[in-house]
Amino acid sequence: MTLMEKPDAHGVLTAPDTLEIRRVLPAPPERVWAWLTDSELRSKWLAAGEMTLVPGAEFEFVWRNDELTDPPGKRPDGASEEHRMTCRVISADPPRSLAITWGTASNVTFTLAPRGEGTLLTIVHARLPDRGSLLSVSSGWHAHLDVLVALVENRKPAPFWDACAALKQDYERRLP
Repeated sequence: MTLMEKPDAHGVLTAPDTLEIRRVLPAPPERVWAWLTDSELRSKWLAAGEMTLVPGAEFEFVWRNDELTDPPGKRPDGASEEHRMTCRVISADPPRSLAITWGTASNVTFTLAPRGEGTLLTIVHARLPDRGSLLSVSSGWHAHLDVLVALVENRKPAPFWDACAALKQDYERRLP
């Protein structure tokens, strides 16, 4: 990939149960690493939760998606104001890669690679158990990354829930 190329914002299936999504962020890997691993920063685009970067260390993600954007958009029926999930660190190589369990069902690997003055962030979410999980994860990662990119670029992100709902319909058409 040349410096001027940008990956498609949409995730792609690299296996029937594996999503890969990539974004170029206008920040060095060390800054992007902080957005991934610092609970206060991560809570602004994904989920809070103190993380010890030691293999086997357990941590809890706490989502409060209504707080990610102002306005938050319309929360889907049945979605709670807060969601919690216990995860575990699989490996950490600051500021290049982080692998974690995603609850008990799947794994997520974050890889950071320098791209000029920016960083290519690649997220691979593997072992998704079914199509419903695949669609939820695809639209969720996409919407959360849209918030992250906006924050790193000092822009106001679009309403999270509205973007997530539109993206879920988009991924239903895109993914087999």
